[in-house]
Amino acid sequence: MTRKTAADFDPEVMKLFDQYVHGRISRRDFLSSATRYAVGGVTAAGLLSALSPSFAAPLITPDDKRVNARYVELPSPQGNGTVRGYLVTQAGAKGKLPTVLVVHENRGLNPHIEDIARRLALDGFLAFAPDALHTLGGYPGDEDQARTLFGKLDQTKTRADFIAAAHWVRQQPESNGKLGVVGFCYGGGIANYLATQLPELLVAVPFYGAQPKAEEAARIRAQLLIHDAEKDERIRAGWPAYEKALQAAGVKYEYHVYPGTEHGFNNDTTPRYDAAAAKLAWQRTVDLFRARLA
Repeated sequence: MTRKTAADFDPEVMKLFDQYVHGRISRRDFLSSATRYAVGGVTAAGLLSALSPSFAAPLITPDDKRVNARYVELPSPQGNGTVRGYLVTQAGAKGKLPTVLVVHENRGLNPHIEDIARRLALDGFLAFAPDALHTLGGYPGDEDQARTLFGKLDQTKTRADFIAAAHWVRQQPESNGKLGVVGFCYGGGIANYLATQLPELLVAVPFYGAQPKAEEAARIRAQLLIHDAEKDERIRAGWPAYEKALQAAGVKYEYHVYPGTEHGFNNDTTPRYDAAAAKLAWQRTVDLFRARLA
């Protein structure tokens, strides 16, 4: 079956889907509004199904012998008590490894984010992907349920969990102590947040993530590599003010907008995926991590 792309859907459907996945409209509202775009025997429910993630074909499978992966738990006394996450290295890796914290979208540690962690491991990094939903039982295996659970999190405690995870992984015996973070959507916002909180953080790479408050920019010591989608008006609206704050604070950053792309363009489990843009953004990300963390 040919992979569907964003171009296969009416732009208004893509906007509705973005509102749905970010909790701005309900499933019922999406189905009701999308009905007018359901043609040729396709139902609104069919549109939603076609746009939703499919985890059937990870790039690096969980049982790939080239990686060593395990789930670990660590204390988070300022957060939810404990953090559980997915820790991955390349099989046979020797010496201390540059270290990357991987922060998921607003559905917790799903199979796609675990795949991202494995990709980073094969690129030579110690990768750690925490699950913000651990305190609520962990990723439930269903994206709708995960999104619902996500809305119940205490974000103050959840942010403290990510800070605890960053400190913990940097101190692991496999780590060389040099830390970067990459995050997607919600995780992009967390990557931006961690850059304002962790002076030891060397690189932050937010993919289409919400910017912190402009006054927080003066606290950033990390180098930023920011990836945004051209059609992501919601996220891009905050960029001009944030850029002024970064410039005023003397923060080193690169900002890339990928033409014709939708929010979520790096996620290869949905039709919003853009292969060319994702390949370029990922290469830029890995190159910077290698340059700053090795």
